[in-house]
Amino acid sequence: MRQFKINPLVLAMAVVLPATVHAQDNSNETIEEVVVTGSFRDSLANALNLKRNSAGAVDAIVAEDIADFPDLNLAESLQRIPGVAISRVAGEGRQISVRGLGGDFTRTKINGMEAIATGGSTDAAGGANRSRSFDFNTFSADLFSNLTVRKTASADQEEGSLGAIVDMQTTKPFDLGEFTLTASGQVGYNDLSEETDPKAAFLISNTFADDTIGALLSVSYSERNIQDEGASTVRWDNVNDFPTYQGNADNPAVDGEPIDQINEAFRPRLPRYDSYIHEMERLGVSGSLQFRPTDVTEISLDGLYAKYDATRNEVFMQGILNGNSQTGAMNVLSYQIDDTNTLTAASFENATIRSENRFDELSTEFTQITLHAKHEFTDSFRIDGMVGNVTSEFDNPVQTTIVAQKTGIDFAYDYSGSNREDPILEFGSEVSELDGWSSNSVRLRPLSAENTYDAAQVNLEYDINDSLTIKGGINYKNFEFETTAARRGSEDGASLDLDGYMMPYNSGLGSNNPWAVPNLNLIAADYSIYSNSGDFEVFLREVEDYSIAEETIGGYIQLSFDSTIGETPVRGDIGIRQVETDVESTAWTSDDQQVTGTHNYSDTLPSVNLVFEPIEDVLIRLGYSEVLARAGLGNLLPNTNISVSGGSRSVSSGNPALEPTRAAAYDLGVELYMSEESVLGLAVFYKDIETFVQGVRETRPFTTTGLPVQLAIDACNAGPGYGPDCNENIEWDVNSPINAPGGDLYGFELSYQTPFTFLPGFWSNFGFIGNFTYVEAEQNFLNSDGEVVATRSLLGLSQDTTSGTLYYENDAFSARVSAVHRAGYLTNATGRNNNDREGTNPTTNIDLSASYQLNDNLKFTFEALNLTDEADDQWVDYSGNRLSYYHTTGTQYYLGVQYKY
Repeated sequence: MRQFKINPLVLAMAVVLPATVHAQDNSNETIEEVVVTGSFRDSLANALNLKRNSAGAVDAIVAEDIADFPDLNLAESLQRIPGVAISRVAGEGRQISVRGLGGDFTRTKINGMEAIATGGSTDAAGGANRSRSFDFNTFSADLFSNLTVRKTASADQEEGSLGAIVDMQTTKPFDLGEFTLTASGQVGYNDLSEETDPKAAFLISNTFADDTIGALLSVSYSERNIQDEGASTVRWDNVNDFPTYQGNADNPAVDGEPIDQINEAFRPRLPRYDSYIHEMERLGVSGSLQFRPTDVTEISLDGLYAKYDATRNEVFMQGILNGNSQTGAMNVLSYQIDDTNTLTAASFENATIRSENRFDELSTEFTQITLHAKHEFTDSFRIDGMVGNVTSEFDNPVQTTIVAQKTGIDFAYDYSGSNREDPILEFGSEVSELDGWSSNSVRLRPLSAENTYDAAQVNLEYDINDSLTIKGGINYKNFEFETTAARRGSEDGASLDLDGYMMPYNSGLGSNNPWAVPNLNLIAADYSIYSNSGDFEVFLREVEDYSIAEETIGGYIQLSFDSTIGETPVRGDIGIRQVETDVESTAWTSDDQQVTGTHNYSDTLPSVNLVFEPIEDVLIRLGYSEVLARAGLGNLLPNTNISVSGGSRSVSSGNPALEPTRAAAYDLGVELYMSEESVLGLAVFYKDIETFVQGVRETRPFTTTGLPVQLAIDACNAGPGYGPDCNENIEWDVNSPINAPGGDLYGFELSYQTPFTFLPGFWSNFGFIGNFTYVEAEQNFLNSDGEVVATRSLLGLSQDTTSGTLYYENDAFSARVSAVHRAGYLTNATGRNNNDREGTNPTTNIDLSASYQLNDNLKFTFEALNLTDEADDQWVDYSGNRLSYYHTTGTQYYLGVQYKY
């Protein structure tokens, strides 16, 4: 069990509170309109106003100026909110978890409508997003005016979240009220790739006809070129078959260590250097037309478009230790085994070396349009409604890998001690020679994913009196998800002659540069590998061709109140939501049959939120709700599929009858407001989770599954070929989802925010924002017989997260430095290849931002992101901490100018 520790950043929260507390009576205030005036402190005050006046537990981030969000990436901004942690890809935030619950448990709304944005990533970061998680790196932050994270449920909010609802709002013309023009430009530089990149944003807005019509257009464009490099192993395994040690096959003891001990130790399956180059282009457009024909009627038509295009080139130079036909020919020359039975260092002769060149083209196109209308029939009776459509299309039309190999080569690796994070891999001079290579495989794997929402809702609201308001409504939502993939009939590369088709590639990694790698462009041109004909014809990969249709109809009724009990102000809401869900999933079986599964479930979800103010400027929050999160998309399939990819063999089945994850949530919070900009808060939360959707993963021979052996033979023949490395008698990964027992999730959040206005002179311009979150939750992980095989933390749960920002601001100059720490977390609770579990090590990211306001119109900016070049560090086996993936992307700098009229 890990010991509880206070991160050093938390100590900054002990800064002395202001000596003078400014008292205000806000007990009966409604949420005020957020007005951005152009300073960082103003944005903090606006966000704090949203938090204070909410009935539930809410945290917000508000843009400090028009088209000027505090961070370049929405996920990077969200990680500064208490309880929010992010995962990264290509050096920037991609997905979030809230209070220990990952992206599948969090719903995201844009302009009041639920949406999912999906993209692609490296295999180590999960590959293509075909889940319910939201990819925040799809959008430029410049398009949004505020982000609100709602951590407690209320009846008037749609269901579907166990962790939080993230509400993102774009700017509207009536928000600004007058003619506004702003334009900004930045030049970025990355110290690892040594590339410079542009970034620009533009917004124009105005109101007409006595402020009855408003129009706004906002455009953002950026490019980013990143070098992403390090080392990986694709896990470790102890199923070895090295035949000899120092040339002797008779299993003698040499220095007291027999060959059996070498073969029983864990060795890296693919010890390799990795060199990635990402080229990204992001375009975003938001528009809004608003019409206010009378003082009591308002109509808003809002559109959002985002296009995220990227290419990724991945080059690997690797030793092959994961196959019988390779390791069975190798002679071990030297080795080192540590006390966790890890073969941390070894050298070999007669090894197989592979040079791999992979190229991906990726594109995400996101489109949303919403129509909102509201009308006041009387001073006490109101109606509002929304209809909308949102579509996110992800396309990976080119995913091509060519693998070349040489045999009979000397090879050595060393992951011992400090070399774990920067391993020494020695391949010999042969890896630089352009001749003598044979083709191992040619992989063509295009894929796509699309999700669509159609939604409508109507809400009625009636003020019973000055203290009581009753509200009710209905909503309809239709969600459709579809994904397809194709693959070359056989990935064997025997038909490819690599003489004259290798090129030098200088990665800068290791001592064996430059490497010889397949010249993918030349091969593609001369061999017509994209012709989709002959030896390079691609076929529908039925295991990745499936669709989900989910229809929900919900209704709610809620009573809101704002009154006193004695002399104590009290406000809040109590309500109940009823929702009906119909699910239909369609997929293919391994014997080419298309099957469909259906399921229906109904939920009644009560909620209560209370806010007391027993002492002026001291709020006590209480919350109770019953919540649900629907099963992951890939788990709902009605089929069983068998597939082989390289050295990975899997048997996967779905379950369309899965129930959602349900929980009862309890929240208690205390907040002390010292001024409009200062708060000290403590929140305690507990979730009694009824059931988890768990993927049962086991490694066992195919023959134990009860499936026809011919299915394994066919899958092997479609991949590397049936033989000693792929057959029904060796181990396969067998996966299936079930509704497993639930458990308890509990924790607390501590937050503190204040300007140092109580200090004299220069020091009064400083301020601090900080928070610390601690979460505990364990789950029993089962095998296919329902037996508990492990009790571990939830996947993706970081036990503690910490964020701290120290800022300085005067009339002209503003600067801040932010640090965010995320504790390590599990990514696989039961591991693979005989490792007990898999996970990611802790990270601490430090960013710097500064600006200088030259005059009312012109501002200069500077930003430095990831100052310490923090690495993405993934491991297998808890005690061994064996390196799985260790990459860095460098520090990113931006220098810019902003004009506002």
